[in-house]
Amino acid sequence: MKKMILPICLLLVAFTTHISAQSGYQLVKTFHIASMGGWDYPSVDANSNKLYLSHGGQVNILDKTTGDSIGVISNTTGVHGIAFVPSLGKGYTSNGRTNNVTVFDLKTGNTIGTVSVGKNPDWIMYDTFSKKIITSNHSGGDLSLIDVHTDQVVATIAVGGTKLETVVSDEAGKLFVNLEDKNQIAEVDIAKSAVTNIWELAPSESPTGLAIDIKTKRLFSTCEKTLVVMDATNGKIVATVPIGEGCDGAAFDPATKLIFTSNGSGTVSIVKEVSANEYKLVETVVTKKGARTISLDTKTHMIYLPTADYEPLPADAPKGTRAKMITGSFQVMVLAPSKK
Repeated sequence: MKKMILPICLLLVAFTTHISAQSGYQLVKTFHIASMGGWDYPSVDANSNKLYLSHGGQVNILDKTTGDSIGVISNTTGVHGIAFVPSLGKGYTSNGRTNNVTVFDLKTGNTIGTVSVGKNPDWIMYDTFSKKIITSNHSGGDLSLIDVHTDQVVATIAVGGTKLETVVSDEAGKLFVNLEDKNQIAEVDIAKSAVTNIWELAPSESPTGLAIDIKTKRLFSTCEKTLVVMDATNGKIVATVPIGEGCDGAAFDPATKLIFTSNGSGTVSIVKEVSANEYKLVETVVTKKGARTISLDTKTHMIYLPTADYEPLPADAPKGTRAKMITGSFQVMVLAPSKK
């Protein structure tokens, strides 16, 4: 996950209500956080009213309804993502710059300890089947598996590649990993601590976001301008759907059968799973440039997208030049389904 780290300033949160939006999903709130710093994956704790935001060298904890600040987890240098183990009351952050994971108390936000993992831990998740925290070590080419009772790494699984991205679980012993630099998905057997299959996404390129429908056994991989739907049992590509540019995240809502892709160019693509083998783009919602990562609240069906405002590029800026983030403009856009 590509991420810029800047100094952190004082947090100030407010929210505004969006006046007009498209039908279907619409922008209903924006939480403004007046501090500096890059960002990556947001995470909604479905068992509480908390929204966690990776933000520079810390994690900001917000009330997901009001946007009020309710805590900060410090010393998470280069943090990418946050995962939860509700049964133990613990949370985990993947700290890309320090090659470790911070363990924290879900109730208080206080740090419990740290765990050393592989190089540049990026995506992080809790696998309920194996009861392990999984980190995808972006430039290390491997996965770290952490026992949640001991907070010790109990396995390191070499996957290959130098740009590992999102990991999902079938909740039956298999993990699936996007290999961004190889345009592949790796199937991993947790019990064997080994890669069991490598599946090609070509001609689609640069897979980043990944989601799964456990019921239909379908993987949803966000490649450049394309959502690739793959059979998780054999690696067969069953469908492709055009999406927006610059996607870095995906989410699937099992209740509505909707797949969301957060496109950094400034849209969210919403794809309907009509059946296991039929998929349709049903809506494109305008967001803001930079809103490339996403978290879905499966209870409220709201989605959260962090971004910021940017300075305009000079007319003579070289191709590929990134716009500069406006200081203090970090924000989280909240999209919700329209009420009918």
